[in-house]
Amino acid sequence: MGLLDELKQRILIADGAMGTLLYSHGVDRCFEELNLSNPDEIIHIHEAYIAAGADVIQTNTYGANYVKLARYGLQDEVPAINRAAVRLAKQAANGGAYVLGTIGGLRTLNKSVVPLDEVKRTFREQLFVLLAEGVDGVLLETYYDLEELETVLAIARKETDLPIIAHVSLHEVGVLQDGTPLADALSRLEALGADVVGLNCRLGPHYMIQSLEEVPLPNRAFLSAYPNASLPDYRDGRLVYETNAEYFEEAAKAFRDQGVRLIGGCCGTTPKHIEAMAKALADRTPVTEKTVKRRTASVSVQADRPAPTPLPELARTRRSVIVELDPPKQLGIDKFLAGAKALHDAGIDALTLADNSLATPRISNAAVATIVKERLGVRPLVHITCRDRNLIGLQSHLMGLHTLGITDVLAITGDPSKIGDFPGATSVYDVSSFDLIRLISQFNEGLSYSGKPLGQKTNFSIGAAFNPNVRHLDKAVERMEKKIQCGAHYFLTQPVYSEEKIVQIYEATKHLATPIYIGIMPLVSARNAEFLHHEVPGITLSDEIRARMAACGGDPVQAAKEGIAIAKSLIDAAFDLFNGIYLITPFLRYDMTVELVRYIHEKEAAAKERKVVHG
Repeated sequence: MGLLDELKQRILIADGAMGTLLYSHGVDRCFEELNLSNPDEIIHIHEAYIAAGADVIQTNTYGANYVKLARYGLQDEVPAINRAAVRLAKQAANGGAYVLGTIGGLRTLNKSVVPLDEVKRTFREQLFVLLAEGVDGVLLETYYDLEELETVLAIARKETDLPIIAHVSLHEVGVLQDGTPLADALSRLEALGADVVGLNCRLGPHYMIQSLEEVPLPNRAFLSAYPNASLPDYRDGRLVYETNAEYFEEAAKAFRDQGVRLIGGCCGTTPKHIEAMAKALADRTPVTEKTVKRRTASVSVQADRPAPTPLPELARTRRSVIVELDPPKQLGIDKFLAGAKALHDAGIDALTLADNSLATPRISNAAVATIVKERLGVRPLVHITCRDRNLIGLQSHLMGLHTLGITDVLAITGDPSKIGDFPGATSVYDVSSFDLIRLISQFNEGLSYSGKPLGQKTNFSIGAAFNPNVRHLDKAVERMEKKIQCGAHYFLTQPVYSEEKIVQIYEATKHLATPIYIGIMPLVSARNAEFLHHEVPGITLSDEIRARMAACGGDPVQAAKEGIAIAKSLIDAAFDLFNGIYLITPFLRYDMTVELVRYIHEKEAAAKERKVVHG
């Protein structure tokens, strides 16, 4: 009788954590490598779980893939480690338990760290070894990213007719991190061919049972659950799980009531936990009917705040000018406020505020944005980098901006800290700019990163960065298109210093409906020009422009005039091609950007007058 045939008739008990026991034994290195260096230890743990009542055990291969083994310099040992793992598990089972070949998920917070192509390649390498060694089934476990799990499940289903168990992992009760309800996710996995669908890791029995209360019995597949022992405590530099085994005895009965037919344990569980569950479910009788709870999350859209016309809509319908004015590096904002007021009076649509540009500390752009919004009526566009905040801080920051009524944001990666004033500071980068755009889009749906309802939908207008100063412009446009898929509403470019480049950008992007604000930053000196050209990533100046600035010598007044003249010629080149103009203020020289704003409005007025005359 096979695994699926047994599940049709009774509940099966699976094993618990391998890593927890190894960790408790003082092992603090690559657990999967022990398949080669200490096989007796692995066999002993397998035998302990079987003795505790496990009908199903899994190979010690959760992280035995190229990506994770590479952290230990063991990437070339993928086949050997996986082969050994299956043989050790089969030796321990000795025909008395089913052996599942385990493959763990790769993606956690930053999806971009492991592209899908790498996921597929890594997965196939591990899968083929496990299948060749004769496992009784495949266990796909600890997948936070549904896209990744659906991708590898489709591959596995195509390659084998063996039973496949597909497990998602949740941050929040009943919902995946992308907002997909658990019931919907498991239904999708069943449709892709999974024979057993369920949950493992992250949640203890209490919240995992709560999550399963909202899941109906599958049409064809079976339900499974591998809960953690509890939330871990951090004590004396080690993670400790406190839940006693007797608690799992009662939890096992509750899991049965929710229709679970394969039940094991994840982090923190030991043979004692498995023994307790086996004792509780001695008769192994499954349920065939259940009552499903319906939980609806309350998410509201705030209606009491008049929202300004989104910047991308402005750029679609008329000339739109935004200006960047960096918050000060030192305390005191009088000069900054004078510049913000002058720009506002000149008629800008928004004031963009960098987030510690060039990795240099400045007054918080959120604080400055609030002040200019409330005191001057200026519309702030707040930059958000991935560099300075972890995923917790990013979400807190977004909630704070929403609470302050700030709706315009620019999602960017951020210059690495090593180029700034504090090169020893940590660059966080929990997420990429693509992931940050997705996160903000998810906030606009009223959901946090983990899928937890926020109580309200945010109304962020999401800007993204576009660097056209690259050798292969088509590749940069492909990144734009990917950001649009992630939820970007419009783009701001790096400063452009070539009229020909502006035309090239137009030709390369004219198929896109997403508005683009062309970046133009006036130069203030020859030294400034040389620094930008040679030392600032993403900025390139033509030889002609550098020569024009050099011809000004050390005369600051003449250099500023020449910088303005160059910027105006760039505006002329962009004027009929792009509605959006993004002016970057150099060194708080807002007098220069005020002049350029007025120049743009004068051109716009003249163009309208000509249209009337010839209309």
